[in-house]
Amino acid sequence: MVHVLSSRVLIRPVDPERSRAFYGEALGLAVYREFGTGPERGTVYFLGGGFLEVSGRADRPPVPGLRLWLQVPDAQAARDELVAHGVPVVREPVREPWGLVEMWIADPDGTEIVIVEIPADHPIRYRPGI
Repeated sequence: MVHVLSSRVLIRPVDPERSRAFYGEALGLAVYREFGTGPERGTVYFLGGGFLEVSGRADRPPVPGLRLWLQVPDAQAARDELVAHGVPVVREPVREPWGLVEMWIADPDGTEIVIVEIPADHPIRYRPGI
């Protein structure tokens, strides 16, 4: 068994500065660390219990199957804040049949991001013995 100490999602954007502006300014993710200079510059953002690293440069956008799942306390409040920062909403917040409230946005390269609110009555919040 591999003993994992930490993890992060790595994104190689087509336009690194545009992606840093999106994740750092529009989404407002806090910077964990920055490294390198020029085309080798990288930024690692706090992403809840994990990290998101934006570094390097790609010739084309990432594989369409890559998606980010970001949990927030209030999807509608997140929507309003994102729209105020110029982020287009791909799909408005909706309570899904499985009980989560989900909203979809996309980063500048088209990476889909689902913003998720877990309502108080959802089974994910049930913790036996606590």
